[in-house]
Amino acid sequence: MIKPEQLLQALQIEFEKQSYGEHPIELYEPIRYIMSLGGKRFRPLLTLLAASIYSDDWENAIKPAMAVEVFHNFTLMHDDIMDQAPLRRGKPTVHEKWNANTAILSGDVMLIKAYDLLLDIPAEKFRRVLERFNKTAAEVCEGQQLDMNFETRWDVTEEEYLGMIRLKTSVLLGFALELGGIIGGADEESIQLLYSAGENMGIGFQLKDDLLDVYGDPDKFGKQVGGDIISNKKTFLLIEALSKADSNSKTELDKWIGLENFDKQEKVAGVTAIYEELGIRAFTEQKIQEYFTKGLSSLHALKIDERRKKPLLQFAEQLVEREK
Repeated sequence: MIKPEQLLQALQIEFEKQSYGEHPIELYEPIRYIMSLGGKRFRPLLTLLAASIYSDDWENAIKPAMAVEVFHNFTLMHDDIMDQAPLRRGKPTVHEKWNANTAILSGDVMLIKAYDLLLDIPAEKFRRVLERFNKTAAEVCEGQQLDMNFETRWDVTEEEYLGMIRLKTSVLLGFALELGGIIGGADEESIQLLYSAGENMGIGFQLKDDLLDVYGDPDKFGKQVGGDIISNKKTFLLIEALSKADSNSKTELDKWIGLENFDKQEKVAGVTAIYEELGIRAFTEQKIQEYFTKGLSSLHALKIDERRKKPLLQFAEQLVEREK
């Protein structure tokens, strides 16, 4: 039985060997830089885990899995420009280390390189994968646009927010699992179950990220706890608080949102207290569990030997329990 650690090691070896281009260096060095920052790499790992369920030749899925990760990092490079983010994984973002124009162009090349990495897919499966990849890529961009639209709105509903994170985050997880199934030779029902599993777990994953930003352990979370509160980012928690607040809570919440000069720790403590008063943490945890349960149910429904899908199930359960 293949272990996730073995698959991650195989991915790391291939990423270290990968050449994105050489000249001009200003175009390709930023790509090597952002890819060297690592990250969780769980999207390509999901592709390999799904492929390994249906085929012992999971190595055939390595380059397509890498395409998922290169595409993901391309979106991060461009998102960081739009968000004016100074750091990515604790290091300067590409547009800070170089400049915005370089980050835009290098990101464009990353998208092209993602397509290159899909070229090893067998001809009989290539068109389907390409159509699904293109649809997923467009949906991720739609999600990012909705996220930017929400920045100027204070009437965003729970349904709208869940729809946005489905596009921005979870469809790529769905595609990652679907891709592994297609390459591994899964039947049509299984491919659909894999996509559904990734899509639902992706929503749960983003909601967990929203929750950890407020309630995570700073030593484990890896970034500033309360950052979303400080920046008035419209997370699931804030949207629910605005929806559920009575007049007193709403007045207090509006006060913190409207302040331009404030003590960061005081604001985080003040808004967190409102969340506690309104039961937002428990409600968010319930919603997270709901989506992860849906995702795991789809994996359990796969009609395949339990031993073959055990590594994927175990890894999915780790995502549920993550603290960073």
